[in-house]
Amino acid sequence: MSRNEEWGASGTERGRSRSGVPDAGAGREDVEGRREEAEGSEGPNILDRPLNLVGPKKKGKRLAKKGKKRAPFKPEQRLLILDIWKKSGLPATDFAPLVGTTNHTLYAWKKKFEQYGPAGLDDRPRGVARGSRLPEVTKRTILMIKETNPEYGCERISDMLYRGPALPASPGAVSRVLKEAGYELEEVETRPHGQKQKRFERARANQLWQTDLFTFTLKRQNRRVYFIGFMDDHSRFMVGYGLFGGSTTALVLEVLRSAIASYGQPEELLSDNGPQYVTWRGKSAFTKELEKRGIKHLVAKPKRPQTLGKIERFWGTLWRECVETAVFLDLKEARQRVGLYIDHYNFLRTHQGIDGMVPADRFFSAASEVRQTLEARVASNALELARNGVPKKPFYVPGQAGGKAFSVHAEGERVILTKDGKDREEVDLVGPEIEQEPQLPRPVTPGGAMGDPLDEEQPQPPGASSLDEGLKKLVEVVDRTDGGHES
Repeated sequence: MSRNEEWGASGTERGRSRSGVPDAGAGREDVEGRREEAEGSEGPNILDRPLNLVGPKKKGKRLAKKGKKRAPFKPEQRLLILDIWKKSGLPATDFAPLVGTTNHTLYAWKKKFEQYGPAGLDDRPRGVARGSRLPEVTKRTILMIKETNPEYGCERISDMLYRGPALPASPGAVSRVLKEAGYELEEVETRPHGQKQKRFERARANQLWQTDLFTFTLKRQNRRVYFIGFMDDHSRFMVGYGLFGGSTTALVLEVLRSAIASYGQPEELLSDNGPQYVTWRGKSAFTKELEKRGIKHLVAKPKRPQTLGKIERFWGTLWRECVETAVFLDLKEARQRVGLYIDHYNFLRTHQGIDGMVPADRFFSAASEVRQTLEARVASNALELARNGVPKKPFYVPGQAGGKAFSVHAEGERVILTKDGKDREEVDLVGPEIEQEPQLPRPVTPGGAMGDPLDEEQPQPPGASSLDEGLKKLVEVVDRTDGGHES
């Protein structure tokens, strides 16, 4: 028998035609034969019910009135159900159908009751709550910072919260809090920016310093003074400053020597073409001093203040945050108060150009240790906020000693010293004695100590000048001369 004949015979036996389509006649005979065999056998006959040879029918749709949906349980009912469930001792799978709920719902009620008490069973709005989800303490702190310093932006407030009271809040979260409090964005006219400038930054501290001069007027004395500054390019740390009544090369050199004595000398020093730094003929005294110390002198192109952009930006910050609104009694007080602001700038003020750190973190190569300390404080402070709602007072001191990094920070009432990020040791601190009369502290950043001849000049009352006495004598001499000619 050929393969086709065999296939045809087998196909016919199974009730199929050669084309593979079921044969109706053969199918009936096959079903009747199997029915007879089933009747002769023992047990239930599975062929008593009609066979569906066509396939499942499609379900239709119709309108029907459903039963009323059961109202949700009230908080009192949930509490009563939990109490009955506990007294019954039944498992959740057996007790839940008795009260018309599920075992998952019972476990959810139980968990909320254990966490929050009866208040956890109250009805709450579903979905994500609108508005800011920051803790109230963080919101109040953001609003207080903004009210005290209206010029602060969202990024700066976020950095201050992270570094100060250890309250984590992203710039976007700060923006939402301010908008909810009624703050709105306002359009301010700006000057058109020129071509995008090429930026540079040295890789480590003391590789390059920038120096420049800034002048302003003491309001009470109507006297012009000059501020001489030296800034580290890598960290924006002010390594030296001086406030004088003049701007001579000798004063600039004195500030430079004081900065080098405190923080070491740089490899390069960048300045503009001012007469204190450069002379058109020969070498200036400033250039000779640098060559003597082995420091390379870099001079910016004329009319290009962008080259000294870092220290130029510092002048704007100093003016807006300190000098513009401050009223100094005399030059001595101005030196002390400006020095205190520089300490604030170096050790406390966050800087967006260095990833929200302060200049001291970068200058002393302690940025990584500071970041680890701050993250640990934020983690510990989160638990404190959850429990008491009052942030801890910030206390931490990072740095390096003998080439090894260390940090000192507070943990509750204890002060912990961490060496190389591993060894932890508790430290006892002795509080300083309280002075009877409050006085301004001495600035940490070294300033030029050279005597300025103009400092000895006594302040004059309003409307008076140190030249008045000389003018009086000149007038008397002129009067006598005129009288002699007339006679």
